[in-house]
Amino acid sequence: MFVVFAGGATAAPTPMPPQMGFNNWNSTHCRDEFNEAMIRGIADKFISLGLRDAGYRYVNIDDCWANWQRDKDGNLQPNPKRFPSGIKALADYIHQHDLKFGLYSSAGTSTCEPLKENRGFPGGLNHEKQDAATIASWDVDYLKYDNCNNQKVDAKQRYTAMAEALRSTGRPIFYSMCEWGENKPWLWGGKPPVDAGSWRTTGDISDTYASMLKNFKENVVLNQYATPGHYNDPDMLEVGNGGMTNTEYRTHFSLWSIMAAPLLIGTDLRTIKPDALEILLNKEVIAVDQDALGVQGKQVRDADGIHVIVKPLKDGSRAVAVFNETDTPHDVSVSATEIGLKSGGSYNARDLWAHSDAKGDGALKLSLPAHATAMYRISQL
Repeated sequence: MFVVFAGGATAAPTPMPPQMGFNNWNSTHCRDEFNEAMIRGIADKFISLGLRDAGYRYVNIDDCWANWQRDKDGNLQPNPKRFPSGIKALADYIHQHDLKFGLYSSAGTSTCEPLKENRGFPGGLNHEKQDAATIASWDVDYLKYDNCNNQKVDAKQRYTAMAEALRSTGRPIFYSMCEWGENKPWLWGGKPPVDAGSWRTTGDISDTYASMLKNFKENVVLNQYATPGHYNDPDMLEVGNGGMTNTEYRTHFSLWSIMAAPLLIGTDLRTIKPDALEILLNKEVIAVDQDALGVQGKQVRDADGIHVIVKPLKDGSRAVAVFNETDTPHDVSVSATEIGLKSGGSYNARDLWAHSDAKGDGALKLSLPAHATAMYRISQL
């Protein structure tokens, strides 16, 4: 297998793991605070908070970065108030931090932000080659390509056109399809001629337990369609935005990681609280998401509000997440054979949140609070 970008395939010993980084949308939307000073500050925080060292690499900007109209030659141009120094200068600043830079567009006539004065931010439909060339000239490393105002043009046609345009630039640009799962992109998004690195399987997430649970349930059953270098995407992380408890945020991060989902931080890193940062910096959970085998965890139990998801790892161990979706505590037992282990064996169970080890036969006996998830890495002794 090769590392697959929209910019072409590059030989590598292992496929690319799910993307990790930041996107401003969940925390700022189109508010005035979204500007180049903010994004530069976010890049600085990647370093000072230890996020770059934990594996987060992409600093991505979402809708509202562009001017309302193209220039006289039909090229995209940035909003002069938000980004007076231009997109190329911002990309350069982020690259100087040994980070990568991502941009946003939509596979339609305009982006998702509501129209203003009968104008929307320009989308990429029928401008794919020109926009891809512009994006590449700014040294962009990542494109999130949304699905608004698509004029009912076939989704596969629209997303293929941009994929081919990105490849034609010769620059490796990670292609993140944000099609919302409307046309089952898991069936075609990771294959030629599209070859996207990820595709959205759900509608937009919001900062509530109910929304997170809905997106989890829609995504977890699609494990067979994820392949190394091509991942199901249940949308960005809400960890730290304040609408869920720390227990629920830890569940959110655990479930996204065992599903080999993209880990894109959606909270403002300039004001993040220590508890949220601790969740996002859990390197043992991150390692499950980023495991070189590139496999999405499989749900082996979904009964009475208890979910058990098992993910094989490159070193032969298995990651296990046990999630109590209910509003009451539950005692849960998981057998070694349910996890896929041989009965009668001797195993070490590493608790990835308590950072502790326990030796045993591979079975788990847990007392799970409401909305909580326990996560383990189980290896043979």
